[in-house]
Amino acid sequence: MNTSTGSETTPETNPKKKQRPFWRELPILIVVALLLSFLLQTFIARVYLIPSESMEPTLHGCAGCTGDRIIVEKLSYAFGEPKPGDVVVFLGPDSWSADYKSIRSDNAVIRTMQNVGSVFGVVPPDENDLVKRVIATGGQTVECCDEQGRVMVNGKPLDEPYVKSDFPFVPGQLTCTTERKSPRCFGPVTVPDGNLWVMGDNRNNSADSRYHVGDEFQGTVPVDNVRGKAVFIILPPGRMGVIHSPDIQSN
Repeated sequence: MNTSTGSETTPETNPKKKQRPFWRELPILIVVALLLSFLLQTFIARVYLIPSESMEPTLHGCAGCTGDRIIVEKLSYAFGEPKPGDVVVFLGPDSWSADYKSIRSDNAVIRTMQNVGSVFGVVPPDENDLVKRVIATGGQTVECCDEQGRVMVNGKPLDEPYVKSDFPFVPGQLTCTTERKSPRCFGPVTVPDGNLWVMGDNRNNSADSRYHVGDEFQGTVPVDNVRGKAVFIILPPGRMGVIHSPDIQSN
């Protein structure tokens, strides 16, 4: 009589699932990545390229050079309003966009692909997005200049350490009251409720609110046009850093 001295081997009752090949997972990963990118760009933050010199030296940009790439976050203005001193990206009102040229291709197929890519943040939006600093908000009166050539809001001069380049202003010779008037001078302008008065940090090379005072908003920008707050320079590496928003009306 034969007896078994070892334990019997039984087949696995729950065989391990075979992993799907990567090429079958790839389409799902791409869809998830695009969806996350869409949500991020729409509700959290977006990267913008600085194309001009109007915000020098805070932000660097010029035709033909490598401009700063900045992170523009949207959460701050989902729960609050832009404040004086903030650097904001906004859609230029119609009167600011007369010279804007579309960045889309003339080819219908490529243009469609670009528009789809823009939704997911792969391609820049085809709109006149501008970057400036908030100087005054709804209900405030802004003008220039006081006896020292400073911009004033509600009669008080602003503290603007970021302005390194401005039009000449010489007390007693070239001011807002002398026969030869300083190009700095403007206003007074009372900002309509729900709007912003914005200016570039590079004061003598910025087509900002001062240059559009004759339009329907007196040169101001509707808050609804604001895309977000510029908070950080991410590229190039040598320019990386925080974009500060000082309390310019603390005087």
